[in-house]
Amino acid sequence: MRILHHVSDTPDDLKSGVVVLGNFDGVHRGHQEVIGQAAEKADAAGAPLLVVTFEPHPRRYFAPNEPPFRLTDLRNKAHHLAALGVDALVVLSFNAELAGMTAEAFVDDILVSGLGAGHVVVGYDFCFGKGRTGTPALIRDRGGIDVMTVDPRATHDGIIYSSTRIRDYLRRGNPGQAAALLGRPFEIEGRVEKGQQLGRTIGFPTANLDLGEYLRPAVGIYAVRCGVEAQNQSTVTWYNGAGYYGNRPTVDGTGELFEAFLFDFQGDLYGRYLRVALIEFIRPDKKFDGLDDLQKQIQHDCAVARRILQTRAAGG
Repeated sequence: MRILHHVSDTPDDLKSGVVVLGNFDGVHRGHQEVIGQAAEKADAAGAPLLVVTFEPHPRRYFAPNEPPFRLTDLRNKAHHLAALGVDALVVLSFNAELAGMTAEAFVDDILVSGLGAGHVVVGYDFCFGKGRTGTPALIRDRGGIDVMTVDPRATHDGIIYSSTRIRDYLRRGNPGQAAALLGRPFEIEGRVEKGQQLGRTIGFPTANLDLGEYLRPAVGIYAVRCGVEAQNQSTVTWYNGAGYYGNRPTVDGTGELFEAFLFDFQGDLYGRYLRVALIEFIRPDKKFDGLDDLQKQIQHDCAVARRILQTRAAGG
């Protein structure tokens, strides 16, 4: 999958394509439905499939002081879009210029002149342009472009797939329910950083990740699966493990920390890319009387995580 940051860079072989517009934070099952229908249209027309998204997320631009909320950063989003067969990801910088662009100018400059879009596909609630005045009808009437709007998709019990609902599940310590809407476990991805290395002193060396703009899940311990990316980024090897998000009250920690202990892993992870999938919440965080008590609890947590992950691997 190619990644473009300027529509002026669109090569001729990506023109006249099927263009999907949206933020697609999480690339959840509702998003997958939109992209899947666009892929069918692209296949039928023998045209390339492009996804246009925005960085930073417009919500971050308009509410810069809001707590982090992202379900996928750009790198993680690109992984999932590539797996859906997208030919090119067009990443538009959401800045003052784009925020102030009228819907008409967006159609003229981005869709027509820039991308040369042959078809456009959007979700049922997508709006664009200054004041969110852009609609599918405007694209069709002004740009002369065929537009398809995909209706919302819901679970068997009527729950509509939405990023907002997924965020709520994660904040409440329900990664399994979040995964049901995502179509896969929620992942945090980043480069492993050096921490205080306290875990090494009690037999549990952990990999620390900066959460950045990722949503903060419920504080506590998780059963996780950790994907270690090869140095050449060609493959990912997965390990079972236990994860922790909190501020380490037992050692009077300051500031948040996200760390993972990989079972049965040997090697140096510093500087490597790591993907951590939250499988199940085990327990809330708590302060222990000392490192000995903390070590015993971690041993117990790891045993619980192993049982959970073995059951999942067996299809339970």
